[in-house]
Amino acid sequence: MAGGKCLALIAHDQKKDDMADFARANRDILSHWKIVATGTTGGRVLDAAPDLHVTRLKSGPLGGDQQIGALISTGEVDALIFFVDPLTPMPHDVDVKALMRLAIVYDIPMALNHATAIKLLPTLEA
Repeated sequence: MAGGKCLALIAHDQKKDDMADFARANRDILSHWKIVATGTTGGRVLDAAPDLHVTRLKSGPLGGDQQIGALISTGEVDALIFFVDPLTPMPHDVDVKALMRLAIVYDIPMALNHATAIKLLPTLEA
């Protein structure tokens, strides 16, 4: 992914509607970013805001979390918004933890819920 800033978007199943609403409500800011997203989340974001530049990767359980982790480790992702559902079991919990670990190791901004994502948005405008 050459040039421009890149934002990764991921949402657990019970948070996909929230992510779609978030993208729709904040499309002006998000339109300045290249977005990578796990497969289903990316589809939902595109349905909600078709004017955004979204590259869909595999779904999370099929390797999408790991694909985003690889992009973080190569410096291609500048920020991560990951709407986590703490009340639903995660069969791919190990992948989720690895992704969050990479975001911390590579010191990229990471929001794990809507309230934090809203706080992160003004920094994305820069």
